[in-house]
Amino acid sequence: MRGRTDGSQKKRLLTSVILVAVFLLFLYLYFGSQSQGESALEYGSRSLRKLGSSYLGGDEESDIGIKQDDFKFGLDDEDGIVPKSFPVCDDRYSELIPCLDRNLIYQMRLKLDLSLMEHYERHCPLPERKFNCLIPPPTGYKVPIKWPKSRDEVWKANIPHTHLAHEKSDQNWMVVKGEKIIFPGGGTHFHYGADKYIKSLANMLNFPKDNMNNEGNLRTVLDVGCGVASFGGYLLSSDIITMSLAPNDVHQNQIQFALERGIPAYLGVLGTKRLPYPSRSFELAHCSRCRIDWLQRDGILLLELDRVLRPGGYFAYSSPEAYAQDEEDLRIWKEMSALVERMCWKIAAKRNQTVIWVKPLTNDCYMERAPGTQPPLCRSNDDPDAVYGVNMEACITPYSDHDHTSKGSGLAPWPARLTSPPPRLSDFGYSADMFEKDTDLWRRRVENYWDLLSPKISANTIRNVMDMKANLGSFGAALKSKDLWVMNVVPEDGPNTLKLIYDRGLIGSIHNWCEAYSTYPRTYDLLHASNVFSDVIEKKGCSGEDLLIEMDRILRPTGFLIVRDKKPVIDFVKKYLTAIHWETVATADSASETDGDDVVIIVQKKLWLTSESLRETD
Repeated sequence: MRGRTDGSQKKRLLTSVILVAVFLLFLYLYFGSQSQGESALEYGSRSLRKLGSSYLGGDEESDIGIKQDDFKFGLDDEDGIVPKSFPVCDDRYSELIPCLDRNLIYQMRLKLDLSLMEHYERHCPLPERKFNCLIPPPTGYKVPIKWPKSRDEVWKANIPHTHLAHEKSDQNWMVVKGEKIIFPGGGTHFHYGADKYIKSLANMLNFPKDNMNNEGNLRTVLDVGCGVASFGGYLLSSDIITMSLAPNDVHQNQIQFALERGIPAYLGVLGTKRLPYPSRSFELAHCSRCRIDWLQRDGILLLELDRVLRPGGYFAYSSPEAYAQDEEDLRIWKEMSALVERMCWKIAAKRNQTVIWVKPLTNDCYMERAPGTQPPLCRSNDDPDAVYGVNMEACITPYSDHDHTSKGSGLAPWPARLTSPPPRLSDFGYSADMFEKDTDLWRRRVENYWDLLSPKISANTIRNVMDMKANLGSFGAALKSKDLWVMNVVPEDGPNTLKLIYDRGLIGSIHNWCEAYSTYPRTYDLLHASNVFSDVIEKKGCSGEDLLIEMDRILRPTGFLIVRDKKPVIDFVKKYLTAIHWETVATADSASETDGDDVVIIVQKKLWLTSESLRETD
């Protein structure tokens, strides 16, 4: 009897110990996971929540949160841990732009000069503050409306922001109609439509048939403070491609609207850093009541426009100052007129509230200025094409001896310039024969890509395209017959061939793929990555996982990624397809000796919604 009692006591004691241990373990897991959630909200280093149900029929319990340190990214590593699913960011981050995140600025307590627009410039998170999770689409997200219909309407659910429709209701920027947002084509200065305004500019310049492309001689345009990019959108029908530029400012989402419409656009600001474009890139710069103080800091912002304008390029400025009715407008107009005169610009045309200045064709005017005239010429050792993270300077960029002698850029009219060897090829020691072979090589490669994509696409499936390592721009050139546009990206540490791309009549920007790109989530239909992974992982030592997450952020649901790289890279990408909710469309080995060991894989991003989004939609 006593033995049984002692045994019972021992059992009760053991049971109590187990219960206490379980309780302590519960407390640890509960408060530990809570603190991890708090850390994720601040830094994004862990999962903010699970993926949940999706259109793919995903298993909610199978999705796990993975820390950055749990991965191994060496291409030759066979033992790296591959997750079943990447964690998903909280819904509040559905429009996250990591290097243009104001919350990050506040957290890092950066001391920025707001008057210089530094808070709108790029400030990228350190590795420990990166969001290592997938960006979810907003509630009710739909596959975007196809071009050309998208120029005039988009789904409201995809960009659920209607404040511009109310704020700019008298200017016809955009109108909310049921489930859609309609774009009548208006702007701050052209309430009655961008098409009429563009025709009036062409008329002011006496261009043939009032066509702004001037028989193919005006091809690339920079629109500063572009709003929702209707100006650039309506120039496309004239075979003019516009880099529509605006910051993520009080008119939030204007660039997001532009890209959702299928119009080329980029998040950027005239602040303290040079724009990510080489010198002599644009035939026309445009500012329609863009609210920029062009006189500040000795005219440094106007001098940045001067840097990117081609010889004989135009600056169209539509603003009350050009009309100069009151005392303040008159003062600004006089000071601005004096500044551009010292810059050797001349008035090409002036009508009502619009003035168009033209830049000189040669250095003659610069050489004839009196000694000490401000602004000065830039130093002879200044590289006008060095732009990534480079500060602006309040100086005039003179022309090279070649451009001065040629009295212009020497470019063929569009579309001949697309396949004509650019004059600046010699800056890299490239020959015309090399250029032509590269053009032909990528023509064949693109034909092969489209053959592989053909079961999945129709004529209007793909609109916004990014070539993540564009080299000479031949991938984009090969797509000329398609109704799409290409953002050609050139690495910041390689040959700065972006000026050759602009000389071909295409557009692009400089970028470092160890960082996030300056665009909203879900803005491109197709990403082309030729040896991008090799560069990022092997040469730069950056994270392959981060690059995959960034690609997923940029890519629209149902969009495509083409990776051309070495086999170990392709194997690396394949390992993560399930985790990132992509699926293989096609694979192909190198098609010719010139491809070397390259292998091609084409994948498609699946459309998924979080469980929270589905519940809200229901």
